[in-house]
Amino acid sequence: MPDFSLMTSADKLQAGREKKDAADEAFKQGKLTEALMGYHSALMLLNGLNKDALGMAAGADRPAAPASPDAPKEKTEIDILVEKIYANQSACHIKNGNWKRAQECAEKALAKDASNYKAMYRKGKALAEQGYIERAIRVLEELKTKSDNDKDRAAAESELVRLRAQEKEKERANNKKLKGFLSRDKGKKADAEELIEPIQSAKIEELPDDA
Repeated sequence: MPDFSLMTSADKLQAGREKKDAADEAFKQGKLTEALMGYHSALMLLNGLNKDALGMAAGADRPAAPASPDAPKEKTEIDILVEKIYANQSACHIKNGNWKRAQECAEKALAKDASNYKAMYRKGKALAEQGYIERAIRVLEELKTKSDNDKDRAAAESELVRLRAQEKEKERANNKKLKGFLSRDKGKKADAEELIEPIQSAKIEELPDDA
């Protein structure tokens, strides 16, 4: 592994691009461990780079002019790369069934761009698989409301249908279990009453003094 401390910022950016591209290809081939290692290496190169010194505002060849404090912060190429890497890491973790890490990576991608709806879907999916159904439903409903992409909305709706059906089945099972408990309690109460009745109605005979 090269010594990152000896690389210039521009070299790190280029190496980060290459690591991400290689990891993307590994992911497409189903090599998830290789993909995750590649994404991790890319993040090591990209995180902490001096964006202003690089002057890498997305689509620009030189540093952007200073903006007013109230203006939205312009995304740099580094921001875009890091966001995509986190979103892709989330996809890897979903395929591995590592739901907690999938959620964390999706949230990091969303911190870079709240409109990354693939990351939002993955967050919702990961939350649901961890049992946080209500939170997952809120995330997926938000996706449906905000995204104008038909595929994004369809994916969210499909997952929502699955989750709601799952919740109904769970509720049905719980109601059945509760009904069973109540029936057993009612039966026990009836049995107890049958035992008490003869005792209450029995006549106690007095024994003679010389017994």
